[in-house]
Amino acid sequence: MRVIFTCGGTAGHVNPALALAGYMREKDPETAVLFVGTPTGMERELVAKAGYDYAAVEVSSFQRKLNAAGIRHNLHTVRVLASSGRQARAILRDFRPDLVVGTGGYASYPMVKAAARAGIPTAVHESNMVPGLTTKLLENYADVIMVGFEDCRQHYKHPERIAVTGTPVRGDFFRLSREEAREKLCFDDEAPLVVSFWGSLGASHMNECMVDFFRREDAEGYPFRHIHAVGKGGWEAMEQKLRELGLPKSDRLDVRQYIYDMDVVMAAADVVLCRAGASTISELTALGKPTVMVPSPYVTNNHQEKNARLLEKHGGAVVITEPESTGDGLYDAVSAILSDNEKRTSMARAMKELGIPDATARIYDTVMALVRK
Repeated sequence: MRVIFTCGGTAGHVNPALALAGYMREKDPETAVLFVGTPTGMERELVAKAGYDYAAVEVSSFQRKLNAAGIRHNLHTVRVLASSGRQARAILRDFRPDLVVGTGGYASYPMVKAAARAGIPTAVHESNMVPGLTTKLLENYADVIMVGFEDCRQHYKHPERIAVTGTPVRGDFFRLSREEAREKLCFDDEAPLVVSFWGSLGASHMNECMVDFFRREDAEGYPFRHIHAVGKGGWEAMEQKLRELGLPKSDRLDVRQYIYDMDVVMAAADVVLCRAGASTISELTALGKPTVMVPSPYVTNNHQEKNARLLEKHGGAVVITEPESTGDGLYDAVSAILSDNEKRTSMARAMKELGIPDATARIYDTVMALVRK
């Protein structure tokens, strides 16, 4: 079995491909795997760390603003697309795959399109609620498009080609129960745990809100445990601000740059406060965690809010937009969930019903069915 995975741009595009590649190797250690991305994208480093071979195609994005600069950029993109098609065909000739799987990012487009035209089975995985530009462009080429939730099907022209598989979640997220995770974190009381984070780089406005959130925790006597990840971008400013305020005054508040043991922390969490990226949502739903979501307004096509609204519609999340966010408002939203056991249980159940813990196995079965046709 020879498989090409093509992806790029964000870890949310790369991680599902890495999960499936690992699962395929478990099933058949002789599986030959090649990843195809861009020459300088973050995917190159992630794939190298995982130990897979890598090839690159030149790609360029399309600008939605059609001013003079945007038009020039789009003309350049059209020229690059012609070149990337030739590069993709050369990779197919050299590697001779039995299957090509795209998991998002512009690099997926030339590889999946070239494979489809060559009669090679193709599949696309879309992590977000609504299809991104690359997925839209590939809908007429791919044999199957795999999505996270049944509600996603309505956004496609060919719903019969849609397979609801979910998005892979790392296996270690299911390793510990809530009680085991709390013990590992050395918690010596029954106070509930709130976990908050805004992504690896952080978000300046949201971290400013969190300072007011911390003040409120302090004023109310730290009624719950709280682990917050600031992110790389705002860490020094946060450290300085907390020193000025003399916070935290209790070990119940744990402010970190990163949460390196996310599997343990998420297992222990009672309420989560975060963005609405696709990978995060797949983890939260698989684990059944009630969530307060502040979607990032800085993403393409506002896809995070669309992701979050799906969870809100099913009763698993409270959604607050970033312009609406204040420290007090976030604190009140979290406290309302923690203080109402019936509401918290209902939200957890709704998230769990949306979750697909065996997503990797479902994706594997879906793509293998293409190869066996």
